[in-house]
Amino acid sequence: MKNKRTFLLHLLFVFYLAALTWIILFKMAVSFDTIDHGIRSLNLIPFKGAMITNGRINFSEMIDNILVFCPFGIYIGVLYRRWNLSEKVLSFFSVSLIYEVLQYVLAIGRSDITDVIMNTVGGIVGLLIYSLLNKICRNERMTEIVVFICVAFGSAAVSGFLLAIFHAN
Repeated sequence: MKNKRTFLLHLLFVFYLAALTWIILFKMAVSFDTIDHGIRSLNLIPFKGAMITNGRINFSEMIDNILVFCPFGIYIGVLYRRWNLSEKVLSFFSVSLIYEVLQYVLAIGRSDITDVIMNTVGGIVGLLIYSLLNKICRNERMTEIVVFICVAFGSAAVSGFLLAIFHAN
């Protein structure tokens, strides 16, 4: 039963990564024609540039970046328990950096160091949520079951959302 649950968690993690790629790289576009090609912008100064709108910091974009990476931290927490904290944080940072580099190379978005920072923070927040769940549940098996149920419902909700978007277009 544990191997089946772990396999399904890995499968849901792959689904999450596909959805994350669609959100970050393709900006939830349903057609390649609607993707804003030709934008090649690079900001290496944290909390500057795209994060500032009308002279004010755009907190909603930073919060979105944190929220979209929270599940990543939960998945890493439950699937890669043996990794130390540095390896887990490095995985959040690396995946985020890869997305930003791909946006730049493919000229399909604005690459911003603030996104990398906030995505990494989101992964850490997800990891903290996993740790809190682990303390509440008091054993890893129960935590894995709770996480499995949550991500299964979350994946079903995202699937429904995606189907509604594709159906509307």
